[in-house]
Amino acid sequence: MDSKKRQPLGIELVKKGIVSEADIEKALEYQKAEPKKKIGDILNILRLCDPYILINAIGEILDEKAIYLREADLRINMLDYISIDIAKQYKAIPFEENAGKIKVCFADTSNRRAIETVRLLLLNKGLIMEKYITFETNIDAILNSFSPNPENIDVNADVSGFIDSVIKSAMEKRASDIHIEPMQEGMRIRYRIDGVLIDVANIGKEKQTQIIGRLKAISNMHQEKQEAQDGRIVMYPEYNIRVSSQKNIYGEKFVLRLLKKNEDVKSIFDLGFPKDEELVKKAFNKKNSITVIAAPTGEGKTTTLYSIIDYLNRPEINITTIEDPVEIRINGLNQIEVDPKITFASSLRTVLRQDPDIILVGEIRDKETAEIAMQAGQTGHYVLSTIHTIDAIEVITRLRKMGISNYDISSTLATSVSQRLVRKLCPYCLKEREYTQQEKEIINKIGDKYGIKFDLNGKKTFDAVGCKKCNNTGYLGRIGIFEILILNDELRTLIVDNKSAIEIRNSALESGYVPLIVDGIYKMLDGITNMQELNNKLAIY
Repeated sequence: MDSKKRQPLGIELVKKGIVSEADIEKALEYQKAEPKKKIGDILNILRLCDPYILINAIGEILDEKAIYLREADLRINMLDYISIDIAKQYKAIPFEENAGKIKVCFADTSNRRAIETVRLLLLNKGLIMEKYITFETNIDAILNSFSPNPENIDVNADVSGFIDSVIKSAMEKRASDIHIEPMQEGMRIRYRIDGVLIDVANIGKEKQTQIIGRLKAISNMHQEKQEAQDGRIVMYPEYNIRVSSQKNIYGEKFVLRLLKKNEDVKSIFDLGFPKDEELVKKAFNKKNSITVIAAPTGEGKTTTLYSIIDYLNRPEINITTIEDPVEIRINGLNQIEVDPKITFASSLRTVLRQDPDIILVGEIRDKETAEIAMQAGQTGHYVLSTIHTIDAIEVITRLRKMGISNYDISSTLATSVSQRLVRKLCPYCLKEREYTQQEKEIINKIGDKYGIKFDLNGKKTFDAVGCKKCNNTGYLGRIGIFEILILNDELRTLIVDNKSAIEIRNSALESGYVPLIVDGIYKMLDGITNMQELNNKLAIY
């Protein structure tokens, strides 16, 4: 952006009341470290003004059409009109075509060479160009989404350097998993970031054999075998990397799970648990009982268990964990890792002879493990475990189906917690707006169902936009939404009497049980996430 030799842009913006003099001072201070960035872009980066208001004000000052450009505004495939190299060189993006005219955004409308080059390219296609101005960060975010490879993946390196760059880039981008997948015409590489798979590279088919060979070598797998194998990569000091291979119709697919060593355990409240100390004490500070965390795979059950253990851990308490695998090593704990020869059930029998106060069992998978866990909870121990089911009430149904008696469930189960992980809005690029009437109706309908009046007065919601910091997803990090079922005498009686899950749920709601969706809406009203993300997890509309 440029001020066309008039008064400095910052002064013009202050005159219009768009920003304050203090805002301009902050922007100028930032510019000392980033002298190539223009004041308008810096004001946007620092979020010192609503970006839509800011870009339109800049357009008025420069006498240019302006737009806050997002991927949603791209009505055409940019690459059908100009190459990615031209787009990057001149910071230009064609975004809409109609009746022989094409709209093109530029980060700098004073760059006459850029304007003329792009105009002529489009004129050769029979199109008249209308130029617009937008922020350079908007241009960069969209161009990055067209880039086939992340900046730190070296596709031209030898196979060892390439695999190393893939793994290190995944670590830098906070990926939990790397998928390396043979396809019909090449190999696709994807990262799972905040629970979502993102394409990051496509490699030619000619390198497939070398890549598979290298992965097997560093994972300590058999080179000749093509059936499923498990391995580990131990060459990165800060990470445990579990590797799984599986043959598909185009070759062998690999999934690398990245587990950071010595990672700090998060507080239960930082995970998103209701900030109520009394509730935490009531839910987890137990003896002669069992607490179960329920959720589908990949929803953070183990992380929650670690946080509870960290909350309860004291020098005078003997805590033993049985895990598959041990993901985080915690000082003061006795941690056991199961393998094909050592099961949860067999380990649990041994642990009971080790004078434990608290036992963490990674997962209740079968009747045998469930029965031993229940026995442990009935003989003076506090047992924490996880189970695969949809919500806190269904924990009771799942234990019943495993063959656990109503009496044992009623007398031993103290608390069941269900959770989901929702993505948090990226603070660097979110866009504030009013709730639509439809959204308000959805919120009020849910409130009516559970007898809750949500306060929407003055509340704004946010759209996910996307920027470089969030890999152009609009979300950065995840937080848990929770429901907590603490069994009281009435619920125990219903369980013993073999009442249905519906009857148990109705009674729980009357005694203060808060379903997942309600906690999710509270987090949405606090601006942490949005309705789109809640719907992705809980299908609320």
